Amino acid sequence: MQVIGGAREYSIGTVLFHQAVGQLLGVNVTDMKCLDVMTLQGSSTPSQLAEHTGLSSGATTAMIDRLEKARLIERRPHPKDRRGTTLVLTKEATRKLPPLFGSLAKAMEALVSGYSEKEIEVLADFFDKVGLVWKEEREKLQQRYGRRPHSERRLPRRRPRKRRTSLE
Repeated sequence: MQVIGGAREYSIGTVLFHQAVGQLLGVNVTDMKCLDVMTLQGSSTPSQLAEHTGLSSGATTAMIDRLEKARLIERRPHPKDRRGTTLVLTKEATRKLPPLFGSLAKAMEALVSGYSEKEIEVLADFFDKVGLVWKEEREKLQQRYGRRPHSERRLPRRRPRKRRTSLE
């Protein structure tokens, strides 16, 4: 189906773009997506990031450490819970990120400006629903297979392909 194919291409393009930006900043694509979450929310706690991303607490801590080492986020005491931590973007991140996304933002604005208000409503509805589908499907995977290290996971086995002979 054309829409599903387009959505897949969009997803691939997004991941590859964030990977390219991440390479410039010295972080990986997962770290970039967490930065994306933080730019949308303004700040976050480690547990909120873990819940939003589906990462384990250990993986979330490692990601936060990488982002902090790259000087893109900093830990601050939680304003209401003195045992907690709040994560915020650094001034360096707010300086570095916009130029890397500026051209993309302009291109997206130009693209969207070519759609009618009704078409934009349909697109917005589609992306809202797709976001929920991604979240639900990720949660299904995690419930089914857990969050164990990759080497311990037992994924479904593929059925062996029938070998073709030259006579077939």
